[in-house]
Amino acid sequence: MPVPHVATAFGDLLDKRVTKIFYDTYDQLPSLIPTMYSMETSSDETERWSSVGALPQFTEFTGSVSYSSQAQGYDTTATHLEWANGIQIERKLYDDDRHGIWERRPSGLAISANRTREVHGARMFNLGFSVDTRFANNSEAVALFSNSHTTTSGASTATGFDNLVTSAMSATALAAARIQFRGFRDDQAERINVMPSMLLYPPDLYDIAYEIVESSGKPGVATNDKNVHMGKFRLVEWNYLTDTNNWFMIDESAMKEYVVWFERIPLEFAFAEEIDTIIAKWRAYMRYSMGWFDWRWGMGAQVT
Repeated sequence: MPVPHVATAFGDLLDKRVTKIFYDTYDQLPSLIPTMYSMETSSDETERWSSVGALPQFTEFTGSVSYSSQAQGYDTTATHLEWANGIQIERKLYDDDRHGIWERRPSGLAISANRTREVHGARMFNLGFSVDTRFANNSEAVALFSNSHTTTSGASTATGFDNLVTSAMSATALAAARIQFRGFRDDQAERINVMPSMLLYPPDLYDIAYEIVESSGKPGVATNDKNVHMGKFRLVEWNYLTDTNNWFMIDESAMKEYVVWFERIPLEFAFAEEIDTIIAKWRAYMRYSMGWFDWRWGMGAQVT
């Protein structure tokens, strides 16, 4: 395929509504990013945030208040990366189109932008079992979903610091994961009130997830036992999850508190014509980053 596109290769084509078509198409495309991230704008090259640990439990008052302190938590630095794509069209090809073929080209550019963002949005889960620093760097230096989480307070991490499982999705695995999830502890090793409310999975697990959560009876048994999972989870299928077996359990309110998508430069579309070659160019550009600064909102199943 020639670059730039020329009339000798494509014949008489073109329409002149490319900018409107681009934005109309992009605005209509579905995205799970606002569901999975807290959406914020940014005016700096990078965004850096830190966390402060929890306070320990109250002690009995015996005549004097016992004062306690909080530990400085881990830092996260997100770096906004630039992304761009474009098309080039010969002026003659643009002027003479009578078939609306180029009307669909800006739509393709909008779809490409949407796909790029969704791939990056799903990256947090696809690479969540390893230390991924492409967009953000967390000073804990541990995978998002891990059985090796640490703390800066010195508290024991023997219990309540494991948000990684390896079981295939099933009603039994879901029950075990929920119990483990409810046992998460803060940096003082104290219990916290987290409640999983979402199941996230690839299209390959659609039937299993639906059966587990939507069945009125206990899945897989002939008796009339009640299904404890019925209606307890919001089912979310993301086509950009790349592993066909991995699945995730999420506390949605905690996720929105601890996971952020920063829009540095929202998606923009521009046009220019080269004066000598008479080649029209359309390009799309966007700049963003994303990151997490606490792991206690999610459980990841890395199925072996």
